[in-house]
Amino acid sequence: MLPLPAVAHSFGQVYRLPVPVWLYLYGACAALALSFVVMVFCLTADSGRAAATPAPSGHRLRSVQPPLARGAIGWGGAVLGIGMLGLCIASGLFGVAGPYANFSMTAFWIVFLLGMTYSVALVGDIQVGLNPWLGLAETIGRFWQGFLVGRYRYPARLGYTPALGFYMALVWLELFGPGTPFALAIALSIYTGLNLVGVWLTGARDWFRYAELFSVMFRLLALMAPLAWSHSGPAHRLRPRLRSPFAVLREIRFQRVSLLLFILFMLSSTAFDGLHETQAWRRLFWVELYPNVLSGWVGTNPVAAFPVLLRWYGYWQILWLLASPFIYLAVYVVFVALMRGLVGGRRSVMALACRFAPALLPIALAYHLSHYYTLIQTQAIKIVPLASDPFGFGWNLFGTADWWQRTNVPEPSTVWHVQVGVIVLGHIAGVYISHLIALDVFTTRRHAAISQLPMLVLMLAFTVAGLWILAQPIGAS
Repeated sequence: MLPLPAVAHSFGQVYRLPVPVWLYLYGACAALALSFVVMVFCLTADSGRAAATPAPSGHRLRSVQPPLARGAIGWGGAVLGIGMLGLCIASGLFGVAGPYANFSMTAFWIVFLLGMTYSVALVGDIQVGLNPWLGLAETIGRFWQGFLVGRYRYPARLGYTPALGFYMALVWLELFGPGTPFALAIALSIYTGLNLVGVWLTGARDWFRYAELFSVMFRLLALMAPLAWSHSGPAHRLRPRLRSPFAVLREIRFQRVSLLLFILFMLSSTAFDGLHETQAWRRLFWVELYPNVLSGWVGTNPVAAFPVLLRWYGYWQILWLLASPFIYLAVYVVFVALMRGLVGGRRSVMALACRFAPALLPIALAYHLSHYYTLIQTQAIKIVPLASDPFGFGWNLFGTADWWQRTNVPEPSTVWHVQVGVIVLGHIAGVYISHLIALDVFTTRRHAAISQLPMLVLMLAFTVAGLWILAQPIGAS
């Protein structure tokens, strides 16, 4: 059997694997299964537990920095964040239309969104000091008494639903939006306005805990960091401390289904981003669905039907994107129900689903890193020349406009094998955390091990699906 071609995400050049892709899939599954066996025999109820470090904030997901508790460094971070947001909006509105020549696209999509994602996973929740929307709200609150308090109580039934809605809108903008600096500037302006209105209505503390997209997402990712930040002293100085990330994920409790959906969308949106570019996905609509189903409505002449089909294809893609976290939820709940059926217990299926949700975070990070790390490698450095010419007008404010103009594209072989390694390690970490949680939830090591058999199958399925998507050719078929 000949090796199948694989394409590194975001590059589009075909890389022919040195061995058939099924060997990679078998190898990844074997590594995951072997890791599971080792964990069954080696892990105990005391394994991976922090010596004296409780789960953050009483097992709840919240910001470590309340509003109006900034020191000098904190306000410096707020000014930096607000300034970057303002420059992104201004350069998008008034700068050149080319996405690579405009500061806003690289600054937001690469430096902020990707860079902050990996930074908080490494060094903790530093975004709370740099979040421009939190900083802007706090700045307004210093001059507008009562602005941060809110007029109404945040509706408990909403949970993290607003953050999930903003997340879906962000991914839609990334995948299907106009892709121009102007469109990004308009979106950032609208999002800023919605955040300020939300703070005015419900108060800063609840809004940034439940509704603001980046606060929720980056706090989740920061749970995996080996560093935590806390305030000390009357000046509210932030001090770091070392911690075990696995202990934090083991001990924290997620109780809201909306937060579980948010985590699952972190998985499904990244998978969909890779899948929707593949030939297999496009063939499903244009080669299978159109002639066999849709031709009865739009006719069998593909040229005449193309304008309508193209519009329907856009709706088709958006529908699957929005449905993806609910599909993942249905699959996940089925495996959790199997787990409960094997060992019993008093907890409901949804309670167990939320309890084991932290084990999905390393997988979400692995998916994200494997799909997008090449953009950090190739495009993030461009922020240096763009800083000298943010509007694309030919300026050279800091003398760096001509720096690093050449793009160094990594070898496809390196990209592919890094992607394989990251996905496998992420799923092994997920299996490990899930097993630690099982040791806390179930009464005996035997019950904990048995309960994890369905979760192992789910992790194997995630691994195979993730690698299969990365191995698919992309582009029009």
